[in-house]
Amino acid sequence: MGKKSESACLKLPASARLVVPVMAAAGGSGRSTVAHLLATAMAPFAETVVADLSPRLGSPWPAWTADAQAEGLAAIPPDQPLTRDAIRHAAAVRQSDSARWSVLTDTREWHAAPLNLPSDPAAWYQLAAAGGWQVLLADTAHLAAHDLIESRCSGAPSLTQAWCGLPFTVPVLCAQSSAAGIQSLQQAVMVLHAEGLPLQRTVVALSAAADGRLPAIAKAAATMLSARMAAVVHLPHDADIRTHGLSAQPARIRARTRQAARELATAVLAAAHDAYDDPLPDALQPATRPHPAA
Repeated sequence: MGKKSESACLKLPASARLVVPVMAAAGGSGRSTVAHLLATAMAPFAETVVADLSPRLGSPWPAWTADAQAEGLAAIPPDQPLTRDAIRHAAAVRQSDSARWSVLTDTREWHAAPLNLPSDPAAWYQLAAAGGWQVLLADTAHLAAHDLIESRCSGAPSLTQAWCGLPFTVPVLCAQSSAAGIQSLQQAVMVLHAEGLPLQRTVVALSAAADGRLPAIAKAAATMLSARMAAVVHLPHDADIRTHGLSAQPARIRARTRQAARELATAVLAAAHDAYDDPLPDALQPATRPHPAA
């Protein structure tokens, strides 16, 4: 665990908001699994929503929400005012052991035309706020390090920078605890540092690819990064998650996995409090459309 892990998880004030972009520098880094575990652990402390930013056919979330009877992102028109109820009805709901949390994803059939979803993180920030959620977990689809280098070379805006620049943001950087995963993570950290991104409030989530002792290269990387990042959290291999993915039943997830998820949530909240104050300050509240008169 990182140096902030001893902080206690407390409920966020009703007027506070926290943005957690779950990012990685390479595919197969466990972003969706980390977002899933983090949402489960954060839900008892705040109203939590996961925003699925991947294309529908490349995302695990639509299959998981197939039976949830949620209207999905297609029910949220980008050019019309929305009520809070309309936004909430678009989200699928997951019941964990002690709380419920929501997922905004595209729930339509696979053959439907792709949605024209906004890429600007500020649009998702506003949508989550209008929906009344305190914590926005963004399951991002872009490759963080490549995105930053491409932005530097082309002058185009960077999604990574835009996510990190939102108010009350604590990024989570994911990697596998393998040689290839650690190398990708270390390169990403160098790029983030070179671009001046906020490593001091960034949490690293290292996912084990197999049972057994943590590889020496992962231990060494965690030691090196712990002085630079807000925290480094190790997520153990879990056979049920490996087999069933996001459909894994909460009761069958190993106790040590649930504990690691709680440690990750604690690290995120501690980083937020260190960066922005404890308790978190009030966030701006967007205007929402009133209910139509009966």
